[in-house]
Amino acid sequence: MQHHRMRQPRKPRLSPLIAVFGVAAVTAGVVGTTAPTLQAGSGQGNANADRYTGVLPGETTTTITTPTMVSVPVEKLPVVPVVPSTTMSPTTTTTEAPTRAARVHAQSTTTSSSTPSSTGAPPSRTTTTLPEAITAAPAAPVASTPYPVGTVDASEPSGFAPPGADALAGYTENYVTDFPGTSLPSGWTEYSGVPGGDPGAEFDPAHDVVSGGLLELNAYQDPAYGNEWVTGGVGQFAQTQTYGAYFVRSRVTGAGPAAVELLWPANGSWPPEIDFNETTGVDDATTATVHWSAANDQDERTLNIDMTQWHTWGVIWTPTSITYTVDGQVWGSVSEASEIPNIAMWIAIQEQTWCASGWACPSTPESMDVDWVAEYAPS
Repeated sequence: MQHHRMRQPRKPRLSPLIAVFGVAAVTAGVVGTTAPTLQAGSGQGNANADRYTGVLPGETTTTITTPTMVSVPVEKLPVVPVVPSTTMSPTTTTTEAPTRAARVHAQSTTTSSSTPSSTGAPPSRTTTTLPEAITAAPAAPVASTPYPVGTVDASEPSGFAPPGADALAGYTENYVTDFPGTSLPSGWTEYSGVPGGDPGAEFDPAHDVVSGGLLELNAYQDPAYGNEWVTGGVGQFAQTQTYGAYFVRSRVTGAGPAAVELLWPANGSWPPEIDFNETTGVDDATTATVHWSAANDQDERTLNIDMTQWHTWGVIWTPTSITYTVDGQVWGSVSEASEIPNIAMWIAIQEQTWCASGWACPSTPESMDVDWVAEYAPS
């Protein structure tokens, strides 16, 4: 696997404090010792959500108490492939955006080191196509794969139940949810407010829906916000670990908002960050990116794949490597020691629009559907 480094972020990121409490609460300096009730358009915290007290010292960090103090950057958080054959074709280079093909293939992408334009459009990219598998992607995950996909179960919305406790050799399952009932499982927190670096967007808990065994993050023009596009996002703040494996079965209903599944540092000392399934508002490709260093260097991989179909996205994070999987197959990896995080992290799932910046803007309501999340710790 080729590695490419760059400097400067591809796009602004969202502070967890801003995501949960909104810009108004953060700029005021302190979010109260008890979280206020979440209401559409209020950008306030849910009475049942975790409690935080935050102070914003300038433009670089803020502090969260829960109840211990945690430093969190202001610019980001928590927004995103089957390659079963080893028969390769020659490596090629192109400056054009990849198009959907009959065969799924992985790419390694370096984002331009130049600062994004004032319009907020995604920066230009040079894409290096990695060796391509000659086998077409199957319509559904196969039963026997190197990494977990799930257990075939026709009663599940995606057709697959979460993988078992012993599905990953050398690891023990330490968390699983398939989103039963009509509310978020314990330990998850909803976003609310304006994302940092994206003043044209808005998160609201009303756009997070748990029903029918699914978590739905819904992007639509919300009358409570003057018919602006509003989205949903959640983070599992209560479940952290250093190294481990995460698997999420999800899909998007169409192009428009950006969708992402990622790992975020528990102590807020961003970078690092591991995005293991991140779209840029398209429905025929995804990226995986590790962020590291104080300069926010990034190592990115791109995969062309139909994102409207159900897939099991995975990341296996060890002291020496980060491995990206889809439907049980490896599609990308990172093994550069300096890039690999070595602090506790937690998982987040979100959808976000960038309409004010001229990209990742829906034309119709769209959703990110999540059937289940399974997490593993090294044995």
